[in-house]
Order: sequence, then C-alpha cells, then structure tokens
Amino acid sequence: MHYLIKKLFIVLLFCLPLSSFAQKLASYRNVVKDGYNFWLYTPADYDTAQQAKPLVLFLHGSSLSGTDLNRVRRYGTIDALEMGRKIDAVVVAPQSPGGGWTPSKILNVVNWVQEHYVTDTNRLYVLGMSMGGYGTINFVGTYPEKVAAAMAMCGGGYLNSYKGLTTVPLWIIHGTADKAVSLSESQKVVNAMARAGDTSLLRFTKLHGMNHSQLARVFYLNEAYEWLFAHSRADSVRTVNRSINITPASMNNAYQNSNKANTHIAFVNGVTGKAETPTSTASSSNTSTSTSGAKYHTIKQGDTLSAIARKYHTTVEKLCKLNKIKPTTILQIGRKIRVK
Repeated sequence: MHYLIKKLFIVLLFCLPLSSFAQKLASYRNVVKDGYNFWLYTPADYDTAQQAKPLVLFLHGSSLSGTDLNRVRRYGTIDALEMGRKIDAVVVAPQSPGGGWTPSKILNVVNWVQEHYVTDTNRLYVLGMSMGGYGTINFVGTYPEKVAAAMAMCGGGYLNSYKGLTTVPLWIIHGTADKAVSLSESQKVVNAMARAGDTSLLRFTKLHGMNHSQLARVFYLNEAYEWLFAHSRADSVRTVNRSINITPASMNNAYQNSNKANTHIAFVNGVTGKAETPTSTASSSNTSTSTSGAKYHTIKQGDTLSAIARKYHTTVEKLCKLNKIKPTTILQIGRKIRVK
C-alpha cells in the first residue's frame, strides 16, 4: 500500500505544471554581514543551464525603502518579472532601510550571490532610478572593475572621483519635466565624467516631457535588458551599444508590452500565486461607481495623478489618502484608482 501511494505521488508530481517549479523568487534576510536584505530571482532553466547566467542588480528609489521586502516588488525589475517580462538572468534586488545606498554594502550582497549562485562574473549589470540612480552611479564609480554595463535613471552621483565611471558602458536617462530630481543632477555627473577623462562609453538621453515617476517604465522594456546584455567585461575592446534606443514613444507602451497574464512564480518560502492581472477598461469614460457610492477611475495610457485629480475636481493629496499611495507611486495601466 505504501509503495502504491508513493508511486502515485511521484506520478502526480510529474503531472504538475512545470511553471510551478520553473522560476523562483526567494527572499533573504540577515544573511549578508554589513549588507542588505534582498530578493533573488532565478530563471526557468537556471538549474539546467549549460552556461553561467548574467547577474542583474536592481536598485530601488526611496519610496521602496524600509524593512518590508514586499515593498521592493511594487515597481522595477522584480515587478516586471512578475508581470511576465522574460529576463534570462539571475536578478538580485536589495532593499535599503532608508538614507540612500552604500556601495560597500551593495558589493557585499553581490559577492554573496556570486558565491552561492552560478553567475557570470563578467556580466554584472546594474540599473536603478531616483535614489537607485544615485546608488547606481556611486556603486559603479566605486567598483567599475565589477560591472559590465549600467543604466542610471533620474538620479545623480556623489563620488570623489569619476574616473572609474568612464571605464564602464553607462546609459544615463533623465526626463526633462522631472520636478523631483532635477535634470541638472544627471548633467553634473556627465560634466564630472568629461573632466575626469574619455566619455566614449557614455550615453546621455534626455526624454522630452517625461516626469520623474514615468522613468520607472524603463524597467518594463525589453530594450533596457537587451542594451545591458549587449556588453561584457570579457569584450576585447569595451564599447557602448548605441543601436538600441529608448524613446518617449516606447516608454508609453512599456506596460502593454509586458505579458501581464499567466505569470506564475514559485516562491521558495512556500507561498505560490499568480501575478495580479489588471482589470480591463470598464467604459469609454474609464470610471465606475460601486453601490457604496465610491467612484473609481481605470488607469489609461498617459494618466498622471495630477491629471486624474483635475478631471474629478479633487487633489493629489486626497487621491493618495484614498488609495494609500504616494505622489511618486507608479500608475499601472488597467488598474483602478479610487477618486471618491
């Protein structure tokens, strides 16, 4: 009888969908001395891959700081993965408790991952925005010999020397309408690099009319990861890819280009579930009212909190209070926001 039960269990095990065991997202707390807590993602074929995987390091902005790791999943590379973006790499997403990023602590996390997971040390890629943009510049400038390529969005930098930064393929992106972190902060980094030496490995893109929060859309674009992966420290000659572009037009389609449905992540802490699928637009007016009198707006392309507030004769502050969000929260197309 026990033999039959065991055999039946094995049969059932192999009949389960492979997606349940394919991709894994693990949370790590207090495992890196003088480091950060972090999420770690391994792709579907990680265990059977014939070659070491690249390592992508995502550095979040200040709104995701704290001690609740789930905050790191609100936007960025981990959220893009859960929404269906395919990234053939190991991804590490640490969480800053607040007060910015410390390069040495980031390195301690990277070293731990490289010691415990099979990754290509010639293919470490870094990307971050806002506070994470500053973190990217500071980390890459401090440890340029570690990084294959980096992307810093709507941030800046605090380095004693920018010489090391000039040796790494780097793409700095900033919106011209950014009121949270001035475009001048990225310009200061570019100017400092020019004073430090050759800037042939630098790309500096100013996205016309785009504000601070809109830059988060980059994390959901295939182009962002294609550009990063086009570089390696093993290249005989270090060059920067200039054929892949990110434009306001591509940014506007960032979320639509993600396969939001049918995303299944198997969490190693034992909790499994599907990524939330946004609701479709209810009507041409994008509004709906519940029986309780509450009114909702379905996010559409181009929406901002200020525009929604004007449409419903309210304020951004009230919208944030109703929905328990911040003015910098990313509005994901198809999801509903309460307006009354």
